[in-house]
Amino acid sequence: MPEKSANVEQNCMKKDSDSRRSFLHASMFGAAAAGLALLRDVKADDPKIEDRGSAIRINKLKAFVVGPKAFVKIETNMNVFGWGEVTGLDPKVACTLAESLFELLNDENPTRVEYLWQKIFRSHRDQRGGPYMVDTLSAIDMALWDITGKLYGVPVYRLLGGPVRDKIRTYPSAKAQKPGTGGPHPWSGDPHDVQQLVKMVEDARKKVGPDGSVMFDCHCAIPPPLLLQFADAIKAYDVLWLEEPAVPGNIETFKRLKAAIKIPIATGERDRTIWGLIPYLQEKCIDIFQPDVGQTGGISQLHKISTLCEVYGVPIAPHNTCSELGVTASFHATLAAAHFLIHECYLDGHIMPPGVAKKNWDVDKDGYASLPQGPGLGVEVDESMFEKVNADPKRKYKWPQPKAPDGSVRDY
Repeated sequence: MPEKSANVEQNCMKKDSDSRRSFLHASMFGAAAAGLALLRDVKADDPKIEDRGSAIRINKLKAFVVGPKAFVKIETNMNVFGWGEVTGLDPKVACTLAESLFELLNDENPTRVEYLWQKIFRSHRDQRGGPYMVDTLSAIDMALWDITGKLYGVPVYRLLGGPVRDKIRTYPSAKAQKPGTGGPHPWSGDPHDVQQLVKMVEDARKKVGPDGSVMFDCHCAIPPPLLLQFADAIKAYDVLWLEEPAVPGNIETFKRLKAAIKIPIATGERDRTIWGLIPYLQEKCIDIFQPDVGQTGGISQLHKISTLCEVYGVPIAPHNTCSELGVTASFHATLAAAHFLIHECYLDGHIMPPGVAKKNWDVDKDGYASLPQGPGLGVEVDESMFEKVNADPKRKYKWPQPKAPDGSVRDY
C-alpha cells in the first residue's frame, strides 16, 4: 500500500507539472500572438508613431556678435532652428570658432545632441577642453537642445526627465543677496582691510533679514591669508557660502582653505565639464558647486554635473551671467537636477537690453522663477536688435586689465 500511494502521488505531481507547463506555454504563445497582431495593425507610415527626428538635418550656422556676448543660430532643412549663447569670451573669436565648427555639424541630425557634443569635443586632440572650445560648444549644445525640443513640441526639461520642482529660487532678490569684491586686496590684511569686507556682509544681512540668504563672492581676488582672517570675522552672520575662494587649478589650495574655514565653500563657474568637477568631489573640498551652462559645456554637461553632485551630496547653485537666453537654458537643466540650492539670475538689463532675448517665465516677489513654457528653450530672439546693442559703446567687449596698487598684475 505505501508503494502504491507513492506512485499515485508521483502521477498526480506529474499531471500538475504538465498542466502548469501547458498553461505557461499557452500564455506565452497568446501574448506573442497578441503582440504580432498589434504589430500587424501598426502601419509604418502612421503619423502617430513617426520619429520626427529621423529626417531632420543641420544645414546652416550663423554666429552674431551681440555686445559682449555671441549668439549662435543653428538652422535645419525642416525650418526648425535653435539658439545658444557664448559668454565670457571675446565674441568675435567665439563667432569665428562657431562658424569653423559648423564643418563638424553640417548635414548631421541635430537631435543627436550627445553624439554631436562628443564629436566636437573630441575632434582635435590638441584643442580638447579649454575655455574657447568649451564655451563655444556650450552655445552649440543649447541650440541643439532648442531644436530638439521644438521638433518634438516639448520644453527641453521634459527631455531631461521632467521637472523635479515647481519653481526655481533665484538671486539677487529681496531675500537673497550676494555682495562681492574684485579687490584689490593685500595678501594679509590690517583690521581696516578686514572690516571693509565684513561691512559688505553686515549690510547684506540687514537687507535680507534673519530669514534671508547672504552669499559672498570672493571672486578669486582675496588672497588665502586675508581670506582666513575675513572668514573668522563673519561667522556670526551665517553666510550661505564663500564663492570662488581661490583661482582654479591647484586643488591643494582648496583643500587647505576647506580645512581652515567653517563657512560653506562654493566654486565652479570657471571649471568646465565633468572632468573639471571631479577633483573637488574626490577631495571633498567644496560644499556647493556652481556650474555655468555657458561655460561648462552647455545643458548636456550641466545635466551630467548635477548627477555627479547628487552622488556626493553636493547641491548645485548655478552661476550665470548670460542674457535671458542662457539663463533659460540653465533653468531647463536645473529643473531636472535633484540637489539644487539657488540660481544666479540678472534681469535688470545690465547684461543684455530687454527684448533681445524674450523669455516666457517670470520671477515673483520672493525670488522664485516660474517654469519656461513652450517647446525647446522657450526663448524668442530678436535679431533686429543686434545692431542696436552693438552701437552702444558701453556694451563693447574689452579685455580686463586688473592691477594691484603697486602696478603688478593681480587676479580679480
